[in-house]
Amino acid sequence: MEIKQGHHKFYVGESEEQFDAEITYQDLGDNVLVVDHTFVDPSLRGKGIARKLVDVVIDKARAESKVIDPVCPYVKEVMNHDQSTHDVLKK
Repeated sequence: MEIKQGHHKFYVGESEEQFDAEITYQDLGDNVLVVDHTFVDPSLRGKGIARKLVDVVIDKARAESKVIDPVCPYVKEVMNHDQSTHDVLKK
Protein backbone atom coordinates (compact mmCIF):
# COMPACT_ATOMS: atom_id res chain seq x y z
CA MET A 1 0.00 0.00 0.00
CA GLU A 2 1.50 3.26 -1.13
CA ILE A 3 0.42 6.55 0.41
CA LYS A 4 0.64 9.36 -2.11
CA GLN A 5 0.55 13.09 -1.57
CA GLY A 6 -1.98 15.21 -3.43
CA HIS A 7 -3.24 18.76 -3.14
CA HIS A 8 -3.99 19.22 0.58
CA LYS A 9 -4.39 15.48 1.00
CA PHE A 10 -2.70 12.14 1.29
CA TYR A 11 -4.39 9.18 -0.35
CA VAL A 12 -4.23 5.53 -1.31
CA GLY A 13 -5.43 4.67 -4.79
CA GLU A 14 -4.93 5.36 -8.47
CA SER A 15 -5.28 9.14 -8.33
CA GLU A 16 -6.54 12.01 -6.20
CA GLU A 17 -9.94 11.56 -7.83
CA GLN A 18 -10.00 7.74 -7.70
CA PHE A 19 -8.86 6.94 -4.18
CA ASP A 20 -9.57 4.09 -1.80
CA ALA A 21 -8.59 6.07 1.29
CA GLU A 22 -7.74 9.70 2.00
CA ILE A 23 -7.03 12.28 4.64
CA THR A 24 -7.48 15.96 3.85
CA TYR A 25 -6.15 19.07 5.50
CA GLN A 26 -6.04 22.82 5.10
CA ASP A 27 -2.80 24.72 5.64
CA LEU A 28 -3.78 27.94 7.40
CA GLY A 29 -0.37 29.46 6.86
CA ASP A 30 0.05 30.34 10.55
CA ASN A 31 1.82 27.06 11.35
CA VAL A 32 -1.48 25.19 11.66
CA LEU A 33 -2.73 22.25 9.61
CA VAL A 34 -6.48 21.72 10.03
CA VAL A 35 -7.15 18.05 9.39
CA ASP A 36 -10.80 17.94 8.38
CA HIS A 37 -11.61 14.56 6.82
CA THR A 38 -10.53 10.92 6.82
CA PHE A 39 -12.07 8.21 4.64
CA VAL A 40 -11.27 4.54 4.10
CA ASP A 41 -13.27 2.41 1.69
CA PRO A 42 -15.19 -0.34 3.54
CA SER A 43 -13.21 -3.01 1.68
CA LEU A 44 -9.99 -1.75 3.31
CA ARG A 45 -11.23 -1.06 6.82
CA GLY A 46 -9.64 -2.81 9.76
CA LYS A 47 -6.17 -2.78 8.21
CA GLY A 48 -4.81 0.30 9.99
CA ILE A 49 -4.87 2.47 6.89
CA ALA A 50 -6.63 5.41 8.57
CA ARG A 51 -3.99 5.48 11.30
CA LYS A 52 -1.21 5.34 8.70
CA LEU A 53 -2.76 8.36 6.98
CA VAL A 54 -2.88 10.22 10.30
CA ASP A 55 0.77 9.35 10.90
CA VAL A 56 1.76 10.78 7.51
CA VAL A 57 0.08 14.10 8.33
CA ILE A 58 1.77 14.11 11.74
CA ASP A 59 5.13 13.54 10.02
CA LYS A 60 4.38 16.47 7.68
CA ALA A 61 3.52 18.73 10.62
CA ARG A 62 6.74 17.80 12.42
CA ALA A 63 8.86 18.30 9.30
CA GLU A 64 7.34 21.75 8.75
CA SER A 65 7.28 22.79 12.45
CA LYS A 66 3.49 23.04 12.41
CA VAL A 67 0.72 21.92 14.74
CA ILE A 68 -2.44 20.03 13.87
CA ASP A 69 -5.96 21.19 14.65
CA PRO A 70 -7.89 17.90 14.37
CA VAL A 71 -11.39 18.83 13.20
CA CYS A 72 -12.01 15.30 11.90
CA PRO A 73 -13.47 13.22 14.76
CA TYR A 74 -11.24 10.23 13.99
CA VAL A 75 -8.05 12.30 13.97
CA LYS A 76 -9.12 14.09 17.15
CA GLU A 77 -9.68 10.76 18.91
CA VAL A 78 -6.34 9.34 17.77
CA MET A 79 -4.37 12.40 18.76
CA ASN A 80 -6.11 12.93 22.10
CA HIS A 81 -5.44 9.32 23.14
CA ASP A 82 -1.89 8.95 21.82
CA GLN A 83 0.57 10.90 23.96
CA SER A 84 3.27 10.56 21.29
CA THR A 85 1.32 12.93 19.03
CA HIS A 86 0.85 15.72 21.56
CA ASP A 87 3.95 17.58 20.38
CA VAL A 88 2.01 18.56 17.23
CA LEU A 89 -1.50 18.75 18.72
CA LYS A 90 -2.80 22.31 18.73
CA LYS A 91 -3.41 23.41 22.29
